[in-house]
Amino acid sequence: MAHLFQPVIDWLAFATRFSRPEPEIVIEAPRISPVLKSVPKNGAGAHHSEYRRARAERKKWLSVIYVTIDIALICANAITVLWLRFTPAAGEPVTNYWLLRFPAYLPMRQYGGFLLLYIPLIVLFCQVGNLYRPVRNRSFENEARDTAVAVGYATLLLTAFIYLSGVKTVSRMVVLLAGFLNLATFIAWRAWKRHIIRRRIVDGKSVRNTLIVGAGKMGRALAEVLNREKDLGYRVRGFLDSNHTGDPGMLGKIEDLSRVARAEFVDDIFITIPSERELVKRVATEARRQHLSVKVVPDLYDGLGWNASLDYVGHFPILEIYTEPIPALGLIAKRIFDVAASALALTLLAPVMAIVALVIVFDSPGKIFYRSRRVGRKGVRFTCYKFRTMVANADELKSNLRHLNEREGPFFKITRDPRITPVGRFLRKSSLDELPQLWNVLKGDMSLVGPRPHPVDDFAQYCLDHLRRLDVKPGVTGLWQVMARTDPSFDTNMNLDIEYIENWSFWLDLKILLLTAPEVLRGTGS
Repeated sequence: MAHLFQPVIDWLAFATRFSRPEPEIVIEAPRISPVLKSVPKNGAGAHHSEYRRARAERKKWLSVIYVTIDIALICANAITVLWLRFTPAAGEPVTNYWLLRFPAYLPMRQYGGFLLLYIPLIVLFCQVGNLYRPVRNRSFENEARDTAVAVGYATLLLTAFIYLSGVKTVSRMVVLLAGFLNLATFIAWRAWKRHIIRRRIVDGKSVRNTLIVGAGKMGRALAEVLNREKDLGYRVRGFLDSNHTGDPGMLGKIEDLSRVARAEFVDDIFITIPSERELVKRVATEARRQHLSVKVVPDLYDGLGWNASLDYVGHFPILEIYTEPIPALGLIAKRIFDVAASALALTLLAPVMAIVALVIVFDSPGKIFYRSRRVGRKGVRFTCYKFRTMVANADELKSNLRHLNEREGPFFKITRDPRITPVGRFLRKSSLDELPQLWNVLKGDMSLVGPRPHPVDDFAQYCLDHLRRLDVKPGVTGLWQVMARTDPSFDTNMNLDIEYIENWSFWLDLKILLLTAPEVLRGTGS
């Protein structure tokens, strides 16, 4: 059930490491379709002040989430401790305890007042200990120590205040038990948060691909730290350096930055040769044009790093010159909508899917579902589910039919494909064969709206520019399905996919979904 909480997990993982889950790519002079005329473009070319505001906004919302969780735990722990301290007498009904005994024996006014004091004390000390903002070089031991200090100081201060106030009805044991319970739960949920982020990193879902410019001593040391400390969430793809062409891990010269970054789905560039000022400025300018985050170890360069934030990756000081702003809240809304809509659709359409499955069984021998290996975001392979519409050995016959392909580019489609069964032709025309992909959406492999995922053998024929469509999750429907479904040109498909990425918004997704319904009813599938 972890995927149901994916929006919150994505947000915590994103905000903790300032990741960029859905990068945008800008192309020159894009052709804006009629569907997009009413949709405002995202500010892809935001300057430093806009980035700083966006980053501050992310930090603020992250702090709100952390504070809310802590306050909820404090209240839950207080109720638990009071229940344990003031248990009902043996044989007394619980209802009588809550309705009669509890108000008579427990002075709730005093306890409630001290709880209202305890909450801001803990929040204040946690804030002083920087527990409500992401610190990427903080280990779990340091975070647990800071948590213990914050809760300990708050509890001792509350105990001293109760003693000095002269209130005799408040049990000191209740306060101490609440302090220990708060400490345990605070550390436990922060450990859970780290576990979730670490698991997503291991699964490759929250990893940022990294390219290091400079394969010298500093670059190698940085790569060693990034590879060793997995919690940082970076995966080193290799090095660029004009002077170390024979070293292992070299992906090219510095002049190959654009090509290598696209081919390796790079998110961040670390520059470890800051003394070569002109080279740093050239790399930073090209990386910014490619919408890649740039981090320098470390220095200021003719004003290029003015007002940039200083951060740490492991023990390395990093000057973040530029990073691409993203609509984080919109992406969270997109994932929540995907989960809710796909779960509801799978429930409501279950009878229809059962009927389709029975028809397929009686129509031709073979499995009900067709499992195809597709290529998703950043080249990650996943299993795409569809109702089987072809004969059982359709994949084995595909290579013999390549010469009949009616589509241009790395995209295979035949209007009268001899492998399609009679029932399969109807399922394709009505788009019923794609209903199982709602499960892919629920799992998180796909989204309801996005570029269509291509099979692995079609992906093998991509050229470098085609990889741009893999910067976002694939979708069940997309701009191409509602505007040019019968257009055989792969370039048209590509242009529409890039147009969608460039102009993405949550409202655009809703608009495409609304336009998809008439296309399905018209039976334009093939």
